[in-house]
Amino acid sequence: MRHQDKKLAQLQQEGLERGGDKVAKKSTTRLPKRKGEFTYRGKTIEELKKLSIEEFTGLVNSRTRRSLKRGLSTDEQKLLEKIKGDKPVRTHLRRMIILPEMVNKQVMVHSGKEFKSFEILPEMLGHCFGEYAPTRRLVKHGSVGVGATKSSKFVPLK
Repeated sequence: MRHQDKKLAQLQQEGLERGGDKVAKKSTTRLPKRKGEFTYRGKTIEELKKLSIEEFTGLVNSRTRRSLKRGLSTDEQKLLEKIKGDKPVRTHLRRMIILPEMVNKQVMVHSGKEFKSFEILPEMLGHCFGEYAPTRRLVKHGSVGVGATKSSKFVPLK
């Protein structure tokens, strides 16, 4: 067999036509977000809830660790006490760091105009409330107005 024939046979074995490119197949099944129990830096949620704030500080990234080492402000301490209850809590404290005792609680964070509601999931540990209440909307531009371009005079009006 010539070299080109070998190459063609190899391509046909791979399910490709001559001169065709490999195309990634779209997976039909969605993978689950996590397999088994959630762990944060090797510790389960139950283990994390037993830790004090100082012990949890050693597990988070540097920026969060520095702000937690300075201690929680009085407003943050009051919010932490309110969150331990059953009711959803409304707050303006966008800089509050999500701690293990807040997991599975409902929080409403002010976005500058309204309160955005979300449930705190284990994956949110170490992040701030403000990350989950965006202050800016996604811009969706409309169509071109009449007279905006030279070709827009041919756009039929309703």
